[in-house]
Amino acid sequence: MAITRWDPFRDIMTLRDRMNRLFEDLMSTPKLEESEIIQSTWSPAVDIYETENELVLTAELPGIDEKDVEIKIEDNTLTLKGERKFEKETREENYHRIERAYGSFYRSFSLPNYVDQDKISAEFENGLLKIHMPKKPEVKPRKVKILKPQTAEKSGEKSEK
Repeated sequence: MAITRWDPFRDIMTLRDRMNRLFEDLMSTPKLEESEIIQSTWSPAVDIYETENELVLTAELPGIDEKDVEIKIEDNTLTLKGERKFEKETREENYHRIERAYGSFYRSFSLPNYVDQDKISAEFENGLLKIHMPKKPEVKPRKVKILKPQTAEKSGEKSEK
Protein backbone atom coordinates (compact mmCIF):
# COMPACT_ATOMS: atom_id res chain seq x y z
CA MET A 1 0.00 0.00 0.00
CA ALA A 2 1.38 3.36 -1.03
CA ILE A 3 1.56 6.20 1.41
CA THR A 4 -0.12 9.34 0.15
CA ARG A 5 0.28 12.77 1.57
CA TRP A 6 -2.88 14.26 3.09
CA ASP A 7 -3.93 17.50 1.49
CA PRO A 8 -6.65 19.31 3.47
CA PHE A 9 -7.41 21.60 0.52
CA ARG A 10 -8.33 18.63 -1.68
CA ASP A 11 -11.38 17.93 0.54
CA ILE A 12 -12.37 21.59 0.42
CA MET A 13 -12.05 21.63 -3.38
CA THR A 14 -14.19 18.49 -3.63
CA LEU A 15 -16.84 20.07 -1.42
CA ARG A 16 -16.77 23.25 -3.51
CA ASP A 17 -17.22 21.24 -6.72
CA ARG A 18 -20.20 19.39 -5.25
CA MET A 19 -21.82 22.63 -4.08
CA ASN A 20 -21.29 24.20 -7.53
CA ARG A 21 -22.97 21.20 -9.18
CA LEU A 22 -25.86 21.44 -6.71
CA PHE A 23 -26.45 25.12 -7.51
CA GLU A 24 -26.07 24.53 -11.25
CA ASP A 25 -28.74 21.81 -11.08
CA LEU A 26 -31.03 24.12 -9.11
CA MET A 27 -30.63 26.98 -11.57
CA SER A 28 -31.07 24.78 -14.65
CA THR A 29 -34.57 23.65 -13.61
CA PRO A 30 -36.78 23.97 -16.71
CA LYS A 31 -39.28 26.82 -17.05
CA LEU A 32 -38.06 28.78 -14.04
CA GLU A 33 -37.20 32.36 -14.74
CA GLU A 34 -34.81 34.22 -12.44
CA SER A 35 -37.56 36.53 -11.22
CA GLU A 36 -39.69 33.52 -10.20
CA ILE A 37 -36.83 31.96 -8.24
CA ILE A 38 -36.04 35.18 -6.42
CA GLN A 39 -39.64 36.19 -5.68
CA SER A 40 -40.90 32.78 -4.59
CA THR A 41 -40.84 32.95 -0.81
CA TRP A 42 -43.24 30.17 0.12
CA SER A 43 -45.00 27.15 -1.33
CA PRO A 44 -48.55 26.01 -0.62
CA ALA A 45 -49.02 22.50 0.77
CA VAL A 46 -50.31 20.07 -1.86
CA ASP A 47 -51.94 16.63 -1.75
CA ILE A 48 -52.13 14.48 -4.89
CA TYR A 49 -54.18 11.31 -5.04
CA GLU A 50 -55.47 8.98 -7.73
CA THR A 51 -58.87 7.39 -8.24
CA GLU A 52 -59.99 4.96 -10.91
CA ASN A 53 -60.95 7.80 -13.26
CA GLU A 54 -58.72 10.75 -12.38
CA LEU A 55 -55.80 12.33 -10.58
CA VAL A 56 -56.73 15.03 -8.07
CA LEU A 57 -54.41 17.77 -6.81
CA THR A 58 -55.53 19.77 -3.76
CA ALA A 59 -53.57 22.86 -2.75
CA GLU A 60 -54.03 24.85 0.46
CA LEU A 61 -54.33 28.54 -0.42
CA PRO A 62 -55.90 30.24 2.61
CA GLY A 63 -56.26 33.99 2.39
CA ILE A 64 -55.74 34.04 -1.36
CA ASP A 65 -58.28 35.33 -3.85
CA GLU A 66 -59.22 33.09 -6.76
CA LYS A 67 -58.16 35.88 -9.16
CA ASP A 68 -54.63 35.82 -7.69
CA VAL A 69 -54.04 32.18 -8.74
CA GLU A 70 -52.93 31.10 -12.22
CA ILE A 71 -53.03 27.50 -13.45
CA LYS A 72 -51.13 26.73 -16.64
CA ILE A 73 -50.57 23.48 -18.54
CA GLU A 74 -47.68 23.35 -20.98
CA ASP A 75 -45.48 20.49 -22.22
CA ASN A 76 -46.89 17.90 -19.76
CA THR A 77 -46.29 20.29 -16.85
CA LEU A 78 -48.96 21.73 -14.57
CA THR A 79 -47.90 25.06 -13.07
CA LEU A 80 -49.47 26.91 -10.13
CA LYS A 81 -48.56 30.56 -9.68
CA GLY A 82 -50.05 33.08 -7.37
CA GLU A 83 -49.59 35.60 -4.64
CA ARG A 84 -50.78 36.08 -1.08
CA LYS A 85 -50.95 39.79 -0.44
CA PHE A 86 -50.22 41.35 2.94
CA GLU A 87 -53.31 43.15 4.18
CA LYS A 88 -52.48 46.67 5.34
CA GLU A 89 -55.44 46.97 7.74
CA THR A 90 -53.04 47.29 10.66
CA ARG A 91 -49.75 49.13 10.46
CA GLU A 92 -46.73 46.84 10.47
CA GLU A 93 -45.25 48.43 13.59
CA ASN A 94 -48.39 47.41 15.55
CA TYR A 95 -47.82 43.70 14.86
CA HIS A 96 -46.23 41.63 17.60
CA ARG A 97 -45.57 38.65 15.36
CA ILE A 98 -45.98 37.81 11.67
CA GLU A 99 -45.69 34.08 11.02
CA ARG A 100 -47.77 33.59 7.89
CA ALA A 101 -45.88 33.74 4.62
CA TYR A 102 -46.75 36.44 2.09
CA GLY A 103 -45.66 37.05 -1.45
CA SER A 104 -45.67 35.03 -4.61
CA PHE A 105 -45.44 31.27 -4.98
CA TYR A 106 -44.59 28.96 -7.88
CA ARG A 107 -45.10 25.19 -8.03
CA SER A 108 -44.85 22.90 -11.03
CA PHE A 109 -45.74 19.23 -11.44
CA SER A 110 -44.99 16.79 -14.26
CA LEU A 111 -48.17 15.23 -15.61
CA PRO A 112 -48.25 11.53 -16.48
CA ASN A 113 -49.00 10.62 -20.10
CA TYR A 114 -52.36 9.10 -19.22
CA VAL A 115 -53.92 12.44 -18.13
CA ASP A 116 -56.37 13.96 -20.62
CA GLN A 117 -55.03 17.53 -20.55
CA ASP A 118 -57.99 18.95 -22.50
CA LYS A 119 -60.46 17.96 -19.77
CA ILE A 120 -58.61 19.28 -16.70
CA SER A 121 -60.85 21.37 -14.46
CA ALA A 122 -60.39 23.30 -11.22
CA GLU A 123 -62.55 24.52 -8.36
CA PHE A 124 -61.70 26.93 -5.57
CA GLU A 125 -63.61 26.94 -2.28
CA ASN A 126 -62.74 27.97 1.29
CA GLY A 127 -59.05 28.39 0.49
CA LEU A 128 -58.71 24.97 -1.15
CA LEU A 129 -57.87 24.69 -4.84
CA LYS A 130 -58.88 21.32 -6.26
CA ILE A 131 -57.67 20.37 -9.74
CA HIS A 132 -59.32 17.34 -11.39
CA MET A 133 -57.25 15.63 -14.08
CA PRO A 134 -59.27 12.87 -15.82
CA LYS A 135 -57.52 9.84 -17.23
CA LYS A 136 -57.68 9.04 -20.92
CA PRO A 137 -60.24 6.29 -21.63
CA GLU A 138 -57.72 3.90 -23.17
CA VAL A 139 -55.66 3.90 -19.97
CA LYS A 140 -58.45 2.91 -17.60
CA PRO A 141 -58.16 -0.68 -16.42
CA ARG A 142 -60.37 -3.21 -18.14
CA LYS A 143 -60.87 -6.94 -17.80
CA VAL A 144 -59.82 -9.28 -20.57
CA LYS A 145 -61.81 -12.46 -21.07
CA ILE A 146 -59.76 -15.61 -21.49
CA LEU A 147 -60.90 -17.70 -24.45
CA LYS A 148 -60.25 -21.39 -24.86
CA PRO A 149 -58.26 -22.18 -27.99
CA GLN A 150 -60.14 -23.94 -30.76
CA THR A 151 -58.54 -26.87 -32.50
CA ALA A 152 -58.27 -26.89 -36.29
CA GLU A 153 -60.70 -29.84 -36.62
CA LYS A 154 -63.42 -28.17 -34.52
CA SER A 155 -63.28 -24.97 -36.55
CA GLY A 156 -63.92 -26.84 -39.80
CA GLU A 157 -60.38 -26.77 -41.09
CA LYS A 158 -58.58 -30.00 -41.87
CA SER A 159 -54.98 -30.35 -41.03
CA GLU A 160 -52.64 -31.43 -43.80
CA LYS A 161 -50.27 -34.32 -43.20
